[in-house]
Amino acid sequence: MREGKKRMFEPRSFRFKVIFISIICLIIPAVISLSIYNYLTKDTLKDQALTNANRELTIANEYVEKLLEDMLYITNFVQLDAEMNTILKEKAQDKAGTNTDYEKYMDDSKINKTIENITLVGEKSYVTILLKNGKSYKNYSTYDFNPSQLVSEDWFKKLNTLQGYESIWIESKPTMFTSEKRDNPYQISVARTLRDQNQGIYGYVIVTIMENKINQIFENMKGHEEMMILNSSNKILSHRDHVKIGEQFKYSEQLREKNSSNIFEISNKDYLIAEHDISFTGWKLVSLVPYKQAVNQINSIFSKVFTVQIVSFTIFLILMASLLRTITKPLVHLGKIAEAVKRGNLAIRSRLRSRDEVGRLSESFDLMLDRVNEMIKEITQTQERKRKAELDMLQAQINPHFLFNVLNSIRMKVLVKGDQESANMISSLSKLLRMTIDKNKEIISFREEVQIVLDYINIMNMRQKEQVKVEISVHEEADSLKIPRFILQPIIENSIIHGLNQSAGTIILRSELRDDQLFIIIEDNGQGMDEAALRQLNRKLGQSIGMEDNDNRNTKGFSSLGLSNVYERMFITFGGAFRMDIKSLPGEGTKVILTIHKGGNNSDVQSNAS
Repeated sequence: MREGKKRMFEPRSFRFKVIFISIICLIIPAVISLSIYNYLTKDTLKDQALTNANRELTIANEYVEKLLEDMLYITNFVQLDAEMNTILKEKAQDKAGTNTDYEKYMDDSKINKTIENITLVGEKSYVTILLKNGKSYKNYSTYDFNPSQLVSEDWFKKLNTLQGYESIWIESKPTMFTSEKRDNPYQISVARTLRDQNQGIYGYVIVTIMENKINQIFENMKGHEEMMILNSSNKILSHRDHVKIGEQFKYSEQLREKNSSNIFEISNKDYLIAEHDISFTGWKLVSLVPYKQAVNQINSIFSKVFTVQIVSFTIFLILMASLLRTITKPLVHLGKIAEAVKRGNLAIRSRLRSRDEVGRLSESFDLMLDRVNEMIKEITQTQERKRKAELDMLQAQINPHFLFNVLNSIRMKVLVKGDQESANMISSLSKLLRMTIDKNKEIISFREEVQIVLDYINIMNMRQKEQVKVEISVHEEADSLKIPRFILQPIIENSIIHGLNQSAGTIILRSELRDDQLFIIIEDNGQGMDEAALRQLNRKLGQSIGMEDNDNRNTKGFSSLGLSNVYERMFITFGGAFRMDIKSLPGEGTKVILTIHKGGNNSDVQSNAS
């Protein structure tokens, strides 16, 4: 017994572990899910049945309310239409006596036409306008029903107690219209008063529909529920079975139990009951459906799903075990090869060839064994190269970054001793040196280029006796412009060395944005150049302005070496959209204008910078 348990817990093969873990990972979730499914099925069925019943009831309620709202719309229109009310008031007060027969006829026609128009849309409804003097307007014939009979109805007396726009909803009554009595035994009506400006009642409007219109809504519902409309005292107002109209609903107690489960027993059968209030009438819509029928379809779906899950799980488990065994077979073979290599047999090979990961692993394993034999022979030489590389690496540790760190350390010590000027000079030199060596920053923003200029001028001011002032006015849109690094520095260097002759002076750096052109302007108040020197400089830059020059004098102004480099690099970057102009007069300084056409137009851009 103990030996059996010991063998059970001994380390198994990789194939066994994969199959075992896969089966466990399938069985445990399946058992848990099926257990939870069985536990929650009953509650789910009940909740789903209640949801379906309430959804069906909500849909039916929307149709019923729409039908009743159409009736209210007609009463509202009659009560609020100004033209109709003016005519009706005159008719009720017999003020139309002065009108001709034709005018009377036209007034009556307007009212009848209006009644006809407002009843064109929606279900068929009967509209009656009954004035206090006995005169009436309607959309049916007197033969069908005499509206004067309405005065004798019990509910008619209640109309005089209404206030403002209040209405009386008249519950299901036997049909009054002769043409409807055979097919529609019951009718539902809404009534409202017509009042003058003094709130005096001069007439009444009654809108009637056949109760069968509501039954048609019930019959169009797809469920098995028994729907009905109840009044506030739970009396049936509308039902598929006309015999039950007017009866008291037998299960009123279940409706009052708000905390009940909405499922109750009738004749040893469970029924599901749901209700929905019809807001503006005080009535409610109720559905009664056998619980078995309510959950039958849902239960059938759940049973089918459960069966499919069991069958699918069984088939998948068998298929997975078979496939895993086939897939892991090459891995088992590789394991045996690895065990042989472990024992020192470097001549053995797996010889497995396939296009999947196992095949590539086998091929790599064989190549590795081939390479091991070669590496054993090369190990001594490799060790020697390694030691030499380590020595070279130690020697290379003194690199530019080490130099930056040393400069920073010197700056900190100088700063501690209170020599702020020397510390600033070292800081500027470190920044320039880092920017010069950094190969990853060939293209920088214009803002970074301006900072390089400031650091350069700071160093130059420390080298020479007289200070050079710099004024910078850069348009904000130029800050993000990407340009090659060290574009402005050669121009500034020329201004200090050649223009100002390393003496005191002012250099102005500014940018202007005009239309789609960006101007970068560098000017100084130095000695300037004469026309011949300027012409020679432009020729060296490759931008001859068309002047013939036979003067071979040395240029006393700017050096063309740095400027040529600036022009070439900017032209490579921006192409024909870039232009460089140099303006200078003896004794008035020199101005260098770099123009960039933002639209990328290759045509020459004429600078008009002042």
